[in-house]
Amino acid sequence: MKGFIEFIAKHLVDNPDGVVVEEKTLEDNKVVLSIKVQADDVGKVIGKQGKTAQAMRTLLTAVAAKDGKRAILEILD
Repeated sequence: MKGFIEFIAKHLVDNPDGVVVEEKTLEDNKVVLSIKVQADDVGKVIGKQGKTAQAMRTLLTAVAAKDGKRAILEILD
């Protein structure tokens, strides 16, 4: 899942080297993925009215469901 989200984020931003994705596993099969990008690329990851971020969350939910897990996506400033 981490590689999947990292792949998507790197193709959205102007500075792909500035993309950092951290994965934390919590209890009850929950996974929290945190994306950190450079300040000028935050808008590209979030998208207009949050549509890009919502699409990434939807894809992540589908990938996590295949593994029997729940996933949460956080976009850090």
